[in-house]
Amino acid sequence: MTAYIIIGNGPAGNAAAESIRRYDQEGVIRIFSRENLPFYYVPALPEYVAGEKELKDIILHDRPWYEQHKIDLHLAATVTAIDPEEKTVTTDQGGRFHYDKLLLATGSNPSVPPLPGAELPGVMTLRTVADAEKIKNWAQRSRQAVLIGGGLLGLEAGNALRKLGLEVSVVEFFPRLLPRQMDEPGAAMLQQVMEKMGFTFYLGAKTQEISQERNRLRVILAGGEKIPADLVLISAGVRPELTLAKALGLDLDKGVKVDDHLQTSLRDIYAAGDLVEHRGRVYGIWPAAMEQGRVAGANMAGQRLIYEGTLPSNVLKVVGIDLMAAGEIDAEGRLEAVVFKDEARGVYRKVVIKDEVIIGLILFGDMRGSRELQAAMKTRRDISSVKAALARPDFDFSSLS
Repeated sequence: MTAYIIIGNGPAGNAAAESIRRYDQEGVIRIFSRENLPFYYVPALPEYVAGEKELKDIILHDRPWYEQHKIDLHLAATVTAIDPEEKTVTTDQGGRFHYDKLLLATGSNPSVPPLPGAELPGVMTLRTVADAEKIKNWAQRSRQAVLIGGGLLGLEAGNALRKLGLEVSVVEFFPRLLPRQMDEPGAAMLQQVMEKMGFTFYLGAKTQEISQERNRLRVILAGGEKIPADLVLISAGVRPELTLAKALGLDLDKGVKVDDHLQTSLRDIYAAGDLVEHRGRVYGIWPAAMEQGRVAGANMAGQRLIYEGTLPSNVLKVVGIDLMAAGEIDAEGRLEAVVFKDEARGVYRKVVIKDEVIIGLILFGDMRGSRELQAAMKTRRDISSVKAALARPDFDFSSLS
């Protein structure tokens, strides 16, 4: 009977466990998690902060799910050591467990810049339910919040604070919001919508330090501006959690290097999720973690699946507005693109084209055509015959099928 150990209970770890059980009904599967809750949906944390969802609404796999799949879940258990020779892991609870196959799915941690004052009370990050609880409690006695970082989870968290009655200012180093998902025109449209909601923006601005004066915080910008705050939320991206990987001596660069089977440089040790670097790329997105976990789990159970990579694609809501970004969004405007824009309706559509093939797209405010456009991109369909018509508001997306 094969013994499987998965370190990390996020999307990669859960997808791997499910995949292992599909191919091996008898093996022993153990999952170790630093958190005291089962698998939950991290992108929904802003809604939890806002009080729009309860804890039960964001739990994806409850205890009965693990029991049904015969998975031994160890919560609030940090793996402190891995012995690849003896094939054992040791936890902070004193347990020592044998494995035949091991998966590192430790995910990532919030990236906190080395800012003076980042350790002050009231300066927070949002990555876990525990973080969300802390933010909710602090917000109850706050009037003004400053968000450092204009990325996706940060903007959603800022919107949650706005819904709780706080005035929210956003400081973003890049000259536009959502630099990974939006080009300049699309980001400008989003900014206009959010300004009408009451947000204040400082774009192309660098935070120099956070200070405390008379029991309040001040976010000081490089240009000398001081923004008052009761709560500061740092949303400056994430960095792979590599503590165990480094201790094992695994091959590392931007993350843990894996081959197309998701195996690391050590035999019988696999990796999946935010900590992984595959073919020189670290994805850091939920769909990639799920797909990597699925492939890694299958291969741990004796299959020989190949991970070809994940098309960077996000379908999400930003301050309640639908947004989808996929592939090459060409933020610099160097490639051919067909754009439709309706500022009155708050709709922006951009289709990026190379050699008569769709290689990327942005849909904001209107998701019509998302399925057909993604299918055409995936199959590399020649769109030369309909390309010009893509700029029309009433374009028939079924013509792409």
